[in-house]
Amino acid sequence: MPGMGRPNRWAMLSLGVAAQGAGCVFMYGLPFLLPALEAEHGLTLAEAGVIVGAPSAGMLFTLIAWGWAADRYGERIAMTSGLALATVFLGSAAFATHPAVLALLLGLAGAAGASANAASGRVVLGWFPKERRGVAMGWRQTAQPLGVALAGVIAPPALHLGGVRGALLAMTAICLVTTCCVGLMVVDPPRPETSAGTRSASPYTEPALWRVHAASMLLVVPQFATAAFALTYLVAERHWAAATASQVIAAAQLAGAGGRLLCGRWSDLAGSRVGPMRRLALVNAAVMLVLAMAVQAGNAAGSALLVAALVISMSGNGLAFTAVSELAGPAWAGRAMGAQNTGQNLIAAGTPPVLGALITHAGFGTAFALAGALALAASVATPGVPMIRRPVVRRPVSPD
Repeated sequence: MPGMGRPNRWAMLSLGVAAQGAGCVFMYGLPFLLPALEAEHGLTLAEAGVIVGAPSAGMLFTLIAWGWAADRYGERIAMTSGLALATVFLGSAAFATHPAVLALLLGLAGAAGASANAASGRVVLGWFPKERRGVAMGWRQTAQPLGVALAGVIAPPALHLGGVRGALLAMTAICLVTTCCVGLMVVDPPRPETSAGTRSASPYTEPALWRVHAASMLLVVPQFATAAFALTYLVAERHWAAATASQVIAAAQLAGAGGRLLCGRWSDLAGSRVGPMRRLALVNAAVMLVLAMAVQAGNAAGSALLVAALVISMSGNGLAFTAVSELAGPAWAGRAMGAQNTGQNLIAAGTPPVLGALITHAGFGTAFALAGALALAASVATPGVPMIRRPVVRRPVSPD
């Protein structure tokens, strides 16, 4: 319970992962409802796709605002209030009869559930010492694949029993239980003492944080180039059975989640986030470019290289978030991680349609080569600064 002494840091991490995972269940798990949405509401695939994408769209508008709320009022209040609102909107969406109302309510649920993205990162930053923060943030970054996996487990029986309404109510129940657990058990980590009449200087006056944001956005392209088109390539170009390809891709997703933990441990041992991030970007670029050459040549090795590229492109995600939180410092970590999420999600939304058009006109090899070139650019953009943050300079707040 809050206020009852120093909590177990791993319990706080677990609650943070649960909070973010609960949001991911409906933000990224709605594609499991696509066929049912089409059938029950008489929608085309494109119209159902708008509904499925509504939570992600709503999230983009509020990530930085929720980060500010976590910085200003604390992690527990931000996560609890956001998840509570998401529960209300998601539960209301279950009873919506018009597709437009359903999309609106799901968008509002996504906007509210975004609170956990920044606030859960602040929990890791505050409760874990620097030398263990990489692994902790790696665990935190597993919330998305775990949330999607949970959605995949609950969606079929819920749809069978109650259709789309039943599935949305099951997701609402997960949000409600998580909200109660977070509100009752999360303890805000201690914060540095600040003098009255002072405020923390913005970390964005120096280029390092901007460079990490830029590198992270560039690295989204190879991640989504492989994640979005792996199934299509393996089935259409290599003539795999769809079921086999799906199983291999699912295994690669789990391997990528494990890679995030390993990269976090690597950064802890190295005492740096940006050093491993830069090296991994170089490896990512090399594998993507070799993949592009194999695909262009019609080499059978392209299948194995594609799976390897999928795992590698996922593995460094936690490094960037840890770097951002440490460069921003405790007073700005929530806003900085909100900005990080916003930039990455914008690129993630644009990558599939842009690369899809490129693949249509120039082939898979060209698209993978472009993704590799952007990974190489990310290695250059990654700053070469030590991750020991200089003392924060404070400036007085004017009386007016």
